[in-house]
Amino acid sequence: MSVAKKGDKVKVHYTGKLTDDTIFDSSREREPLEFTLGSGQMIKGFDQAVEGMKVGENKKVEIPSTEAYGERSADAMIEVEKSQLPANMEPAKGMQLEATSQDGRRQILVIEEVKESTVILDANHPLAGKELIFDIELVEVG
Repeated sequence: MSVAKKGDKVKVHYTGKLTDDTIFDSSREREPLEFTLGSGQMIKGFDQAVEGMKVGENKKVEIPSTEAYGERSADAMIEVEKSQLPANMEPAKGMQLEATSQDGRRQILVIEEVKESTVILDANHPLAGKELIFDIELVEVG
């Protein structure tokens, strides 16, 4: 039976939950997630959980925020002029914006506060600072 090890291309089904049992993502209604184990494609705790699993094995793992999306950072709070927002936008607290970094990566920013001429954007990952719980099934090792 195949055992997942670093460098292997693997396929998993998973359900990700918060500690209050709120599901934030699941592959169960779509194709399994495919990634290369140990390549940095996945959060550290997820990678570590899959390593050593056998095809067909199910595992429940709790991943602390430090091995998931990190702690929330005050440095990720950015104040920008309203003039930098799209012209037709009426900014409101909780509104999500998508930004593209210079290296082409997309990032979701959430409006944390609206001031007279500026807005405070939260660039923390939405799951930063949260412990995550995953139910993982190893489907294939390729």
